[in-house]
Amino acid sequence: MALIAIPPQPTTLQNLPPRLFTAPPSKFSLTSPPTPNASSTSTVTYSYYPTKSANSVSVSNTTSTSRRSSLVVRASTSPFSPNIADTLGDVNIFTAAGDPVFFKDLWDQNQGIAVVALLRHFGCPCCWELASALKEAKSKFDTAGVKLVAIGVGTPNKARILADRLPFPMDCLYADPERKAYDILGLYYGFGRTFFTPAIAKVFSRFGALQKAVKNYTIKAIADDKSSVLQQGGMFVFKGKQLLYARKDEGTGDHAPLDDIFDVCCKVPVA
Repeated sequence: MALIAIPPQPTTLQNLPPRLFTAPPSKFSLTSPPTPNASSTSTVTYSYYPTKSANSVSVSNTTSTSRRSSLVVRASTSPFSPNIADTLGDVNIFTAAGDPVFFKDLWDQNQGIAVVALLRHFGCPCCWELASALKEAKSKFDTAGVKLVAIGVGTPNKARILADRLPFPMDCLYADPERKAYDILGLYYGFGRTFFTPAIAKVFSRFGALQKAVKNYTIKAIADDKSSVLQQGGMFVFKGKQLLYARKDEGTGDHAPLDDIFDVCCKVPVA
């Protein structure tokens, strides 16, 4: 009897079987979709986590850690408070150089316009891509009188790795190692949001930019607190203490279009 070989079917988010995860995967891979004239695809693989150790995280398929789940669920289902800037104001984070700074001191709290980009952790390849886009757009925002503020999860030394190797201007890069601002803003957190959400598909439309941004990428930028890799980011625009725009990233790589952010800033009425 002749045997018929059935070629393996490609794994997609739609046909991925359910399973329990006891630890994060050891690698993060991106494969670009084939072009009509190409005979193969292009794959970029990054070591996204160290091998399992005493510092690794055990994650189930339910929710995030109990410390964070209740806060994130409440905040994500209600609109932002009109006093959100005041709530954030006394949050203490760090410059990339390691100096403590209050959130309220990041921009002029009277009439200053600021774009506050909360990245995931400093070792996220997609965040290197976002940081690269922010750097390229910085001169345009500067000309419009808009201050760019980029905040990432991790310690200042992790921020400096991104700043040195991307590179990225240190004067607008900050570190929030305890994710205080992320908690207050109710940004999404969890294994599903990080690895298994349709929003991740947006990464493939920017595959070339991602490849360029991670040319000097290193796993050493990943936060020492490995639970930080499950944190999602967001984008916010303030005029003084007034929140003009707020967007939570639905998943890894789901970044707000910077052209839209610039349009929001340009439509702000002059005082």
